[in-house]
This record gives sequence, C-alpha cells and structure tokens, in this order.
Amino acid sequence: MIQVVVDDLLFLSKIRETAKHLGVAVESVGIADLPKRAVEDVPSALIIDLNHPSGKALEVLRALKSGLKTKDLAAIGFVSHVQEDLIAAARDAGCDLILARSAFVRQLRGLLQRFSQEDIQT
Repeated sequence: MIQVVVDDLLFLSKIRETAKHLGVAVESVGIADLPKRAVEDVPSALIIDLNHPSGKALEVLRALKSGLKTKDLAAIGFVSHVQEDLIAAARDAGCDLILARSAFVRQLRGLLQRFSQEDIQT
C-alpha cells in the first residue's frame, strides 16, 4: 500500500484512478495523521505534495525518516514548479525522489508500479 498526502482533490482523484486501474492499493492520509498512520501500517511508499498547504511536508518527512519503523520508507515528493530551495530542503529532509508536478503526472503510472510491487492486487 502507498500512502498519499495530497489535499488537491482533482490531483488525488487522478492518483486514485490510476492506482485503481493498475490494481495498486493507495490510502489518502492527512498530514497531521501521517506519522502515526505510517508507523501503524508501514506503507511501501509515501507520495507527498511538498507544497502542502499546511506547510508541514518537510517536518513530517524528517519525522518519518528519523523513525525506527519508517526510516527506510520510500518518499516521493512533488512540487508545483521548479523550486530549487524547496527541492534541496526536501532532499535534506530525506525525500528520495522529487519531481516537478508535471513530471510526476507523466510518470505516475510507472511510479505506482515501481513503488508498490508487493501490493499489486491480482
């Protein structure tokens, strides 16, 4: 299962529909609930909007990457535009893959397949 922290409902719908088509389990999680949910049910990956309206995306990433159960969690982040400072800060926080929003959309199918191999439903 891949946990998704995205507040944009249209974008979240695109992720869900693509995952459904591929048979990949995704779970939408609120940013405040993510640290607890990720420990309770460690996902195969995390997709997070680095421009999350809460402003807490990097804080949550740091917490997950420093946690014993979640330190190896694959974190995929995306940004609205090419934001070099945010990209650098996300890398420092432990984000494993950072894409511009448009590149993320283009690569969504492959990303879901790549990061959920053990979760593909047959």
